[in-house]
Amino acid sequence: MLSAFANSFKIPELRQRILFTFGMIFIVRVLAMIPTPGVDAVALREFIAQIRATAGGGFLGLFDLFSGGALENCAVGALGIMPNISASIILQLLTAVIPALERLAREGDAGRQKITQYGRYLTVALCIVQGYAMAVALEHPEAMGITRQIVMTPGWGFRILTVMVMTTGTMLLMWLGEQMTERGIGNGISLIITISIVSRLPGAVQATINMFSPVDGVAQYTIFHLIGLLVMIFLVVAGVVAVTQAQRKIPVQYAKRVIGRKIYGGQSTYMPLRVNYSGVMPIIFAQAILMFPSKILGMVPIDFFKRMAAAVDFGTPLYNTLYALMILFFSYFWVATQFNPIQIADDLKKYGGYVPGIRPGRPTAEFLDKTMTRITLAGAIFLTLIAVLPTVMAQQFRIPWIVASFFGGTSLLIIVGVMLDTMRQVESHLIMRHYDGFLKKGRLRSRK
Repeated sequence: MLSAFANSFKIPELRQRILFTFGMIFIVRVLAMIPTPGVDAVALREFIAQIRATAGGGFLGLFDLFSGGALENCAVGALGIMPNISASIILQLLTAVIPALERLAREGDAGRQKITQYGRYLTVALCIVQGYAMAVALEHPEAMGITRQIVMTPGWGFRILTVMVMTTGTMLLMWLGEQMTERGIGNGISLIITISIVSRLPGAVQATINMFSPVDGVAQYTIFHLIGLLVMIFLVVAGVVAVTQAQRKIPVQYAKRVIGRKIYGGQSTYMPLRVNYSGVMPIIFAQAILMFPSKILGMVPIDFFKRMAAAVDFGTPLYNTLYALMILFFSYFWVATQFNPIQIADDLKKYGGYVPGIRPGRPTAEFLDKTMTRITLAGAIFLTLIAVLPTVMAQQFRIPWIVASFFGGTSLLIIVGVMLDTMRQVESHLIMRHYDGFLKKGRLRSRK
């Protein structure tokens, strides 16, 4: 593997792409450090520290995670790439229910470019709304439990400036991501998110060191706890890689067709159905939705609703149960909206393909739907276990949340998925230049 990394810099084009990607990552991190004018950064940092102390801090903690600490600094890139991701998710869901968008998606590159343009417009709209909401929230810190003033000169001037700066920062991040995809290596948007998450790793390492540092001459954790953590992180990462890569291969046979003097088709192939088809989306949806019930019920001045708010607060048994059920639901919901067995069966029939033992048309669609339903259950159960694991570690074993978050949940799933995709792209460049990939010895292969 180390030889493969060394060989990556021997290929001029691949070396240029890797260095360009590193340069873009540097600019992304700079955007997370430049503060927005008019904000008391010290007071804001104290507030974000309080959020992180509450086992992730709900949606704001998720937002700060994806921004790579830019929210803590109220930086130019405080909104991060989240508005663009939200716009993409909204358009993907609308494509499944709006016939006009579905027709655009089927028109090839021209249709996809049109949908991408709609996504950029929607990103700007979401940036304006979220930037204004953040400006108003910063002007009224008492609603968030802070007595110290965060904004130095509140008013419409600050709100307009904040909206303009944060919208520009998000659009710049989106452009940098597109440049990384086109001229760098890997998916630019996904890499920006991954780098933002990995930027918290030094803090997690420091928190881990503090766990094993003696307090008043007595260490709270022993060497056996450290060994247990190392074994657990190895098993969890191995499980995430295995399930991320896992797929059910459906055999597909294409009939021979004679066109003129040439014979087409006749080959056997397979259709890969991913076990974890929905990826990290069910966890994000569940976290975003479960943030609201506790807040809304807590505003009602009635004891019954306040008890309900406490019952569905983060970390309670009822919250964890609802969290697990919603992950299961959204796993199937995402598959239902994105996986279309009828269209796949029609395309197979159009090109002369069929699943051995299954009649073309509707029987093939029913077979694919039944198969996808079964493997989605395994993927959904795995997602639920991975999502709940950091909360259990933080509450039952009193491990700091910044450390526990790397043992599962959104962070680990995104990091593993993006790293695997990036390694596949690097490996394709190596193999194309007659080098072995990461799973070989990394030597220059013979051209014969």
